[in-house]
Amino acid sequence: MTRRRLLFSLLLVAAAGLGTAAAPNRPSAAAPESAPAPLTRVIPAPASVRPGGDPYTIGDRTRIRVPGDSTEARRIGAYLAGMLRPATGHPLPVTAQDGRDGIVLRLGGPGTRALGAEGYRLSSSGRAVTISAGRAAGLFHGVQTLRQLLPAALEEGTGRPGPWRVAGGTIDDSPRYAHRGAMLDVSRHFFTVGQVKRYIDQLAMYKINKLHLHLSDDQGWRIAIASWPRLATYGGSTQVGGGKGGYYTKDDYREIVDYAASRYLTVVPEIDLPGHTNAALASYAELNCNGQAPPLYTGTNVGFSSLCVPKKVTYDFVDDVIREIAALTPGRYLHIGGDEAHSTSHEDYAAFMDKVQPVVAKYGKTVIGWHQLTGARPAKGAVAQYWGYDKTGAAERQQVADAARNGTGLILSPADRAYLDMKYDKDTPLGLNWAGYVGVQRSYDWDPGTYLKGAPGASVLGVEAPMWTETLKTSAHLEYMAFPRLPGIAELGWSPADTHDWPSYRERLAAQGPRWDAMGMEYFRSPEVPWPAR
Repeated sequence: MTRRRLLFSLLLVAAAGLGTAAAPNRPSAAAPESAPAPLTRVIPAPASVRPGGDPYTIGDRTRIRVPGDSTEARRIGAYLAGMLRPATGHPLPVTAQDGRDGIVLRLGGPGTRALGAEGYRLSSSGRAVTISAGRAAGLFHGVQTLRQLLPAALEEGTGRPGPWRVAGGTIDDSPRYAHRGAMLDVSRHFFTVGQVKRYIDQLAMYKINKLHLHLSDDQGWRIAIASWPRLATYGGSTQVGGGKGGYYTKDDYREIVDYAASRYLTVVPEIDLPGHTNAALASYAELNCNGQAPPLYTGTNVGFSSLCVPKKVTYDFVDDVIREIAALTPGRYLHIGGDEAHSTSHEDYAAFMDKVQPVVAKYGKTVIGWHQLTGARPAKGAVAQYWGYDKTGAAERQQVADAARNGTGLILSPADRAYLDMKYDKDTPLGLNWAGYVGVQRSYDWDPGTYLKGAPGASVLGVEAPMWTETLKTSAHLEYMAFPRLPGIAELGWSPADTHDWPSYRERLAAQGPRWDAMGMEYFRSPEVPWPAR
């Protein structure tokens, strides 16, 4: 056993006692440096950086100014104060009084409309740091940039003497793509509300704006449906390996949705149909063509289950489930899965999708499906999520590209680039490798705009990093597989294509290590990245 694997084995033992939201014991971050971090040392890379001028120093007299009457802006100001006070020891009062000194969070004003729905401008001088945005999401993203410009010891949350400095200059920033997502599979292994919130906070640091929750699969149904209660109480009672599983009540789900919204992430719920449905089939015999419920399933094989396409009750079931989930979900999208339906004939699959897509529209949502949806008849406005990889056949790739040319939007999640559950290398103690080993550079070094040959660049809505959990059980497991790869996917989604550069990115990524140490995150110290010594 290599030294790294031995260390990680010890990590896993420690992780068994990790609380759902509390951080484990962590090494102490280095004391804040006197020289501030350069404005370019940010992930995702900003669209424009103009360094210059004196740095701003946070001190006892610093105020957080939130002029105007925006409730959202005041809430972001309180969030920033809550982040800064424990580490700096400064009072940092939040005030609506306008002024030219302190930390100013300004919603609206000259030039902010051009920044779009999520863009921001950060200007720093000896007198003030001002973050301006046209919309609250942009203001929040600007706060995350400010966070990265401050010393990593900020994340420890304990008083440090400082200095707490922000380099002088201006950042103008807005995203390349509107969809920058991360998917969490809570079906193979169940993750509590607290664990999901922890992951949301980590995603928000890197301006991820979509949380795709994979809520149903063969191994577990994870959301309460009042009209079909056994889906959760019985179908959610186990998981891979036979653990107790679990499910979210409607209040639990609302709590996740509300918490994500407070970090400017939109939840995209997924109910995988017509395959990956053993938990539902086991819960209700009438959903099976033979009227007999199969046993609950705790393995990891795929493609063996299918709803009974000809039965009317199937569509009563689908209508009820989509209606209840749509009512709980304020976001635009609802994901209907559609992958690996190997036990459904092509004719039945196409007929099923013809009936289900209008149900999604009936309840006010837009369909997302895995890219197999393009083998049926995608509805107008539907979005296909591509998860193919180097070994995906040319005909399948062409099918997706053809659909994109005909108006189907694309979210790109190539398995050998963006799947966070793929092993880094042969020694990785967690994860899978059916799409190959996915190191940090491979995960970062591709361009979403040109990745899928034949698909118009304008059809690409963005990127998403899925985390499947056949082998992952704890928050420490999620962190080890997501970091350091997730920030790279976030950068592909946010930053202009001309900022894409592996040598400079790996240096910026290395600078995140002390921050993750201070946060108690259990990340993989990839040999591809020149991490600073601990």
